[in-house]
Amino acid sequence: MFSSISLFASANAGELSVSGTAKATYNILSGKSNAGKGLGITNELNFTAAGELDNGYTWSYSMELDPNAVSASTTASTAADAENDDTKLTLSTPYGTVGVFISEGGLDVEDAASQSVYARPTDIGDPSGTSDNFTIDSYNNVQYHTPADLLPFGTSFKIAYATNTADISAGSSGNNAGGVTTGAVDQAGATATEMQVKATPVDGLTVGTSYFQFGGDQGMAKNDQEAESGAYYATYATGPFSIGFSEAFKAPLLRDNADGTSTTTVEDYRQQNYSIAFAASDDLSVSYERETSEANKLDSTSVEQESSAVQLAYTMGGMTIAVSHASHDNNSYVVGANVDQTLLAVTMAF
Repeated sequence: MFSSISLFASANAGELSVSGTAKATYNILSGKSNAGKGLGITNELNFTAAGELDNGYTWSYSMELDPNAVSASTTASTAADAENDDTKLTLSTPYGTVGVFISEGGLDVEDAASQSVYARPTDIGDPSGTSDNFTIDSYNNVQYHTPADLLPFGTSFKIAYATNTADISAGSSGNNAGGVTTGAVDQAGATATEMQVKATPVDGLTVGTSYFQFGGDQGMAKNDQEAESGAYYATYATGPFSIGFSEAFKAPLLRDNADGTSTTTVEDYRQQNYSIAFAASDDLSVSYERETSEANKLDSTSVEQESSAVQLAYTMGGMTIAVSHASHDNNSYVVGANVDQTLLAVTMAF
């Protein structure tokens, strides 16, 4: 296998394309806290290139520019400029796909079950403060993906490894030296690994699971609890209906004889999402999604943050008009911190 793979094989000239979205939103918040109204416009540009080697292997490159990306070099004068947000370079062979992912390539399936026709309730400029799972796209990483149709039931396996969790620059150049691992007491680990499995056992049904863990020297003799997270999900579509369900679990780092001294310290988070969508026509769709995240503390108490939303989306060619009405309870796991949200969005795809 290795003798047949030549990274120095000549390649045909690749093709470059540009795609993206431009979106205008009107976000209305009302409630006990974070009340306000805001107009906004955002856009993302994705530059992609692809080509083929003489031996039939294919390569692809992708670079996204995002005005919302914030790097260590961002200053007040450049905060509104579009920055290199996510970049990846992959090589596909009969033996699988390998690639380098810079601030890209998340494999966590915590939110993979969502059927919301616009976006998840906790992903639309909301005030929920939900603690999400760890994910490998927070770090620069390398990945391997099994070939398509290698395993039965359309099963795919992906694994990613971050060689240095201090290396998190989205704009890393080809000569990036990486960040310095300091071994600080709040560091979860010097390296990270994430794995994902997905399968389609029957028509219309998709299932999957993922797991994330840190590794390497953490600068401490031991911890009371290592940081890790995982999730599983299932979706099913039949006719105009689709449903989804997922559960996620996250254990934050508890430092040796430090975090455990407070009984109000969070020991773990447990998230549960379910959603349903109905396509009334080729252009009009409606959905409902409910997300809950429970923070369980060392004193055996818990607080549940809940977000739910009803959404309507209408598509005309490359334009989508969406309306979302959501409620968010116990935001940031504070009892009584409740906010209602209404969002209007117009998105142009190009």
